[in-house]
Amino acid sequence: MKTKDYQNGLHDGVAVALGYFAVSFAFGMEAATNGLSILQSVIISLTNVTSAGQFSGLGIIAAGGTYIEIALTQLVINLRYCLMSFSLAQKLDRSTKNRHRYLMAYSVTDEIFALDASLSDSLKPAYHYGITSVAVPGWVIGTLAGAISGTLLPPFVISALSVAIYGMFLAIIIPPAKQNHTLLIVVLSAMLLSFLFSVLPVLNKVSSGFVIIITTVVIAGIAAWLKPIQDKEDKGDV
Repeated sequence: MKTKDYQNGLHDGVAVALGYFAVSFAFGMEAATNGLSILQSVIISLTNVTSAGQFSGLGIIAAGGTYIEIALTQLVINLRYCLMSFSLAQKLDRSTKNRHRYLMAYSVTDEIFALDASLSDSLKPAYHYGITSVAVPGWVIGTLAGAISGTLLPPFVISALSVAIYGMFLAIIIPPAKQNHTLLIVVLSAMLLSFLFSVLPVLNKVSSGFVIIITTVVIAGIAAWLKPIQDKEDKGDV
C-alpha cells in the first residue's frame, strides 16, 4: 500500500514539478542578476520552496535590507502554511509518527497542499513524499537553470525574460479577481497603498520590506473585518 501511495504521489506531482520549473527559472535568473551566486540561489530554493517568499526576500536582499525585515516579511507572507499544516494534521492517518509530520511540513506548499487535501481517504505520508520527490527537484532544478542562464545570457535577453516574473503574478491575481469583486478591491487597494508609499514624502522613506509587511497586514486585515469568509454551513443557513 505504501508503494502504491508513493507512486500515486509521483504521478500527481509531475504537473506540479513542471509548473515549479517555470516559476523557479524566473527566480534563479532574477537572483543571478541581483548578484547572488548560483550556489546561493539554489540553496535558497532548496530551503524555502516558496515563490512569493523567495521573490520578496530577494527584493529585500537586493535593496540591502535588514535581517529583521526579511524575517518579518517571510512570517507574514508564509503564515498561510501554518494554517495548511493544521488542516493536513487533521487529515493524516492517526498512526502517522511525529517524524513523518515534521518531514512533511518541509514541503507543504499551496499546490502540494491542494493535492493532499483533495484525497477522499486519509492522507498517507508516502503519497506526500511521492509528490515532494518530483516537485521539489523541479523547483530546485528550475532555479539552477535560471541562475546559469542569468550569468550567461546577454543583458537585453535577461531584461526581456524578467517580465516573466510579473506575468506570473498577474496570472495568479487576475483569474480569481475577475470572479470575486472583493478580491479585486483588495488587489487594487494593495496596489494603491503600495503606490502611496513610493510617492508620499514621508512614506517613501520606508524600506521595501516593511512596505510589503504593512500593506499585507493592513489591507488583508480590513478585508477580513469588512468581508469575512463564511463557512459553507453558514451559507446554507442564510
